Amino acid sequence: MNFRVALFLAAGARSSSAFAFTARSSAPALVSPRSRPLGVAAVQTVQGAKPLTIRSMSETAQEPRKAGVSSPTELKDFVSSAGDKLLVVDVRHPNASVEPGDAKSLAVAGFPDAEKGYRPQAVNLPWSRETGSMELPEADKDTPIITHCGGGGRGQKAKDFLEAKGFTKVLNGGGPKETDCWAEFGDK
Repeated sequence: MNFRVALFLAAGARSSSAFAFTARSSAPALVSPRSRPLGVAAVQTVQGAKPLTIRSMSETAQEPRKAGVSSPTELKDFVSSAGDKLLVVDVRHPNASVEPGDAKSLAVAGFPDAEKGYRPQAVNLPWSRETGSMELPEADKDTPIITHCGGGGRGQKAKDFLEAKGFTKVLNGGGPKETDCWAEFGDK
């Protein structure tokens, strides 16, 4: 028989983290604890089963990005090539009764404020769910634009809307919820 054996350190009384095995397939795994120093146990997988993945249970599982949100690398390259021509379009709504979810992201990152120099390359043009539209930015159609909301849903709708109106260089940056993406353009 062909068996694979993996060892793991069981969470002890002095340990603050725990680990779990997650099967990459539906094939059954046989777990047989053995009396060994430091709480080591052996795990055997059934012949033909795919390997197991160890993940830390102390880490919070990150939600997947919403469809259309650009990767941090894409955003970094886009911001770098755009330079001072970059326009960030914040589509969050200032009225929390219209978009209750925006209050949470606004606590992390406020609206652009040119007078205070906060997010100087950004403008607030709220996305309207009622009309499925927004005010168009006062910019040339080839202006590099990053749209965002709190996490990327309305940012994607705004991106699609702007492209339908003839804007040619538009990315969806997600929003403050997407911290790795936000780090690439959130101060612009």
